[in-house]
Amino acid sequence: MAILYSIFVNLLIFGMKSLSLFNDKTKKGVEGRKKSLNVVKSVFFSSDKVLWMHSASLGEYEQGLPVLEKLKKKFPDHKILITFFSPSGYENVVKKKHIADAICYLPFDRKSTVKEFISQFDCELFFTVKYDYWYNLLAELKHKNVKTFVISALFYERQSFFTTYGKWFVKQLKQNITWFFHQTQHSYVLAKSIGLLNSSVTGDTRFDRVKQLRLRNNHVDFVEEFISGKKTIVFGSSWQAEEKIAKMISEKDPDVKIIIAPHDLKRVENLKEIFPSAILYSELKNAPTLKLSNSQTLIVDSIGLLSKLYSYADVAIVGGGFHDAGLHNILEAATFGALVIFGNHYKKNPEADQLISANGGKSFENENSAAQFVLNLFKDEKIRLEMSENARQFVDKQPDSSKLILQKILSL
Repeated sequence: MAILYSIFVNLLIFGMKSLSLFNDKTKKGVEGRKKSLNVVKSVFFSSDKVLWMHSASLGEYEQGLPVLEKLKKKFPDHKILITFFSPSGYENVVKKKHIADAICYLPFDRKSTVKEFISQFDCELFFTVKYDYWYNLLAELKHKNVKTFVISALFYERQSFFTTYGKWFVKQLKQNITWFFHQTQHSYVLAKSIGLLNSSVTGDTRFDRVKQLRLRNNHVDFVEEFISGKKTIVFGSSWQAEEKIAKMISEKDPDVKIIIAPHDLKRVENLKEIFPSAILYSELKNAPTLKLSNSQTLIVDSIGLLSKLYSYADVAIVGGGFHDAGLHNILEAATFGALVIFGNHYKKNPEADQLISANGGKSFENENSAAQFVLNLFKDEKIRLEMSENARQFVDKQPDSSKLILQKILSL
């Protein structure tokens, strides 16, 4: 199986290099990995004590950050390394203020490549977030006696570990992972069923992260003037399905304010066609206040504002759940007490079921049902307020996962 895994890695590298000829996102990842070794060489000495967090993409980075911040406070003299697999994670974080001494792409998982990479510094602790496992990397870290953890681990039945050919992968995890910190009891039970006993349930660290969002200044210029005291729906990370819902609601209820932040800024041109009278956020500096208050739809053609925009929402409709692209972050909306609406494709998002059970959110099979629910909701203020408060309390009641994780790490 080790030989098959090496073949898989080489095929992955070949595939990504081939795709990079046609895909800009993949090209960034391939080209970025060529610089990873030089990045750590330029920042770290072999004697530096390093805390290393690996995240597949931006969502996992947000999950792992509360733990990394607590580790940095506990070990202020240690240096910080953050690696990403996906360009979307790397590109979003490297341009912003962060606590890392170095950020780079995770090298491709060849034995010789990861060995050379790790030899550049003294890694004292490594953790990956959720379920991004690279077996040559884990084996080399074990060889170096590095304590290795999985934060917000999430096991589910369809993973390879639960197949007839998954025993080799399970063996690697048994040998090389110091401790698993599970998001849910279900994940914990599944892991134990295949012999991964070095684990505990500590909850989802994203709750720690979204609770922190309330403490910052969430003001967004011009948004209060746009809303002008009216009920507001924020469509976060929208795809075509969510934009269809926005169109249906706007036609049936002209008094509601609609803010749309698409998952991809390439969608802005399409949105301008769907909502010809909408205002672009980038144009607000030149828009008179009267025009702002008379417009129903605001299209956010800037990145980095969505989590603040949720603080203005009475209802949040979060994208990705009406198809298999994957549901985007619903907790950023729930933490501000916004009732959250989404599609029913969210198998890898246990927090969605939990929020529904808490009556702070609802999922729908189709856009028509979702739109009709929201339209009815604004006619019944009592139900809307109750569900909004349920969403806020759902976040409040979650444990301080990063604190529990830190306590366990320090005891091992």
